Amino acid sequence: MYILRLKEILSFIPFIAGSINTDMEINEIEMDSRKVKPGDLFVCINGFTVDGHDYVDEAINRGAVCIVAEKNMDVSVPVLVVSDTVRFLGMSAAKYYGFPTHQVPLIGVTGTNGKTTVTYLLESIFNHNKQKTGVIGTIQMKIGQDAFPVNNTTPDALFLQKTIKSMINYGVDKVIMEVSSHALDLGRVYGCDFDVAIFTNLSQDHLDYHDSMEDYLRAKSLLFAQLGNRYEEKHPKFAIINVDDSSSGLLQRSTAQHVITYGCENEAHIRAENIKLDATGTSFILITPVGKVPIKSKLIGKFNVYNMLAASAASIALQIPLSVIKHAFEHIPGVNGRFQPVKANHSYSVIVDYAHTPDSLENVLQTIHELAENKIYVVVGCGGDRDKTKRPLMAQIALTYADYAIFTSDNPRTEDPHVILKDMTDGLSDDQTNYEVIVDRKQAIHHAINLAQEKDVILIAGKGHETYQQIGHKKYDFDDRKVALKAMETKEK
Repeated sequence: MYILRLKEILSFIPFIAGSINTDMEINEIEMDSRKVKPGDLFVCINGFTVDGHDYVDEAINRGAVCIVAEKNMDVSVPVLVVSDTVRFLGMSAAKYYGFPTHQVPLIGVTGTNGKTTVTYLLESIFNHNKQKTGVIGTIQMKIGQDAFPVNNTTPDALFLQKTIKSMINYGVDKVIMEVSSHALDLGRVYGCDFDVAIFTNLSQDHLDYHDSMEDYLRAKSLLFAQLGNRYEEKHPKFAIINVDDSSSGLLQRSTAQHVITYGCENEAHIRAENIKLDATGTSFILITPVGKVPIKSKLIGKFNVYNMLAASAASIALQIPLSVIKHAFEHIPGVNGRFQPVKANHSYSVIVDYAHTPDSLENVLQTIHELAENKIYVVVGCGGDRDKTKRPLMAQIALTYADYAIFTSDNPRTEDPHVILKDMTDGLSDDQTNYEVIVDRKQAIHHAINLAQEKDVILIAGKGHETYQQIGHKKYDFDDRKVALKAMETKEK
């Protein structure tokens, strides 16, 4: 707990309405009324599902001594009125926790696919360089080797400032964060001073939130614009950009900072040459401005070559030796839920992957197509309450690259899974008959494994590392890897 006087928290925030005693002590800042304790400052945030202004009475009953809101409120404690409570939260949280992102290098990774893999590659590189890391992302949050669950890919500004402060107290040398388009657009990373911004790629996703692909790209570009215009010789900042992606030009123009490009097809600062892919891994020559080294990795697929190039570019910007990068790549076993084999040394293969966008599904299936010796089966669905326009695309890609598809539930959330599956299959032609629909995901996985013969490959796509299935507003225990393993064991018997 860091006790500050209110005037210290407000010291650089202008135009606040309300005349109160700013000498009052503030124990903590909170945006969730359920977490408020005596002496706290409560900030009203209007979110997707709830409006914090509706929970002011609860916050006061729990001991809030001051409220920050976007409108006047007739309550028993002082109210400060600001035009934007989200912006206020980012600023005040950064101040309250002592501007933690000024004290440790912060790396942000954004893009449709590959964010998680890049963060874990960077973690491995820094760890091999004997540096402690903090990681915030889709799978979990890590402080050193300790892991904690997270609710969003990129949490809110208050959580981030508090967490990064905790990471600094632990002694981390680098903080690596996945940064979603939602987080950028909603101001969740306000107050975060990024040193390195990485762009992986852009393909269709989140059009339930963004009006168009142009708007989706605009949100991504904020990370690069927010690197700022200031130059410091001892504190350079870098934009790491995939030059093979058609969005790269706009992103390069979005930043005033040093740009380092990477790619396989176009001229770039960091390149992969002589790429060789097989079922056991990937090898290539890593070409950089500071030298070149051969890489042999257990990660499979060309998309992972791009992930390794992104991590290499960021590491080189931060002056990590090529020998360390090479050693890390050659020893990382893989990333949880990303092209993850369920059981080795089996007559057929089962792979679980988080692929939940048209582009990521195509990348994974293309890789399997290049490696498979017999039939390819895919079990895939689409999430409910999310971008509906990608549903027929996912189905079409599944049938293009797989010999047989089983369409099933993903996380239906509040939608009827039958409707989601109908959206997937309605656009298929009459001659596309190499699929079936099984709503129950467990049954679908068991069915696919029962169909498999020697040297076949089954891809179970969409949920990857997730250990739950969300139906309605409730999450049920469900892990594709465990379900598949059980199905394989049952088949053996």
